[in-house]
Amino acid sequence: TNVLLLRQLFSQAEKWYLKLQTDISELENRDLLEQVSEFEKSEFTASNKKPNPELIKPKLTPLNEGGSELLNKEIARLQEENEKLKTRLKTIETQATSALDEKSKLEKALKDLQMIQGDQKLNTTQDISELEETVAALKCQFEKTLNDSTASQKSLEENLVTTKHDLLKVQDQLSMAEKELEKKFQQTAAYRNMKEILTRKNDQMKELRKRLSKYEPED
Repeated sequence: TNVLLLRQLFSQAEKWYLKLQTDISELENRDLLEQVSEFEKSEFTASNKKPNPELIKPKLTPLNEGGSELLNKEIARLQEENEKLKTRLKTIETQATSALDEKSKLEKALKDLQMIQGDQKLNTTQDISELEETVAALKCQFEKTLNDSTASQKSLEENLVTTKHDLLKVQDQLSMAEKELEKKFQQTAAYRNMKEILTRKNDQMKELRKRLSKYEPED
């Protein structure tokens, strides 16, 4: 009976994902042992008597599959939330550490800056003079560069105009050369022979048209 009872308890604990712990020292507890002995006497020696309703303990309600599934989901959700909280805690710890490091760096930088400012107060006049000289030198260099750029632009414009004139001159020369070449070609014997041949061909064509017109029917 005890084994069956323990089996039920263990089965339900397994479904609920419970971790059971035993205390061996309780097995030697005299008070508890006497209570168990009295319970055995009242239950087994007085079996003919009606059981006292007050002594009847409620039974454990077994879990069904639906409850077990919901419990598993809840456990999974809690585990996931736990992991998220752990991750968030690590992130916060990292941020806190970074913030402390940054604070230390800023404090150190502030001290260094204060020291530098203290040293710079002694050399302020000299630094301003050097800065003014640097600005003046840069201004002169800029004006020189601007003048050089203007002169270079004028030179490029002049070169562009000259190039355009040269291009027009070359185009005129090319046109004259083409006309001269055509004129020379017309004066060649080959050109004259070709012209005579074309003239004879045209005359022959005219003669053929006249002959054909004789044989065409009148409307």
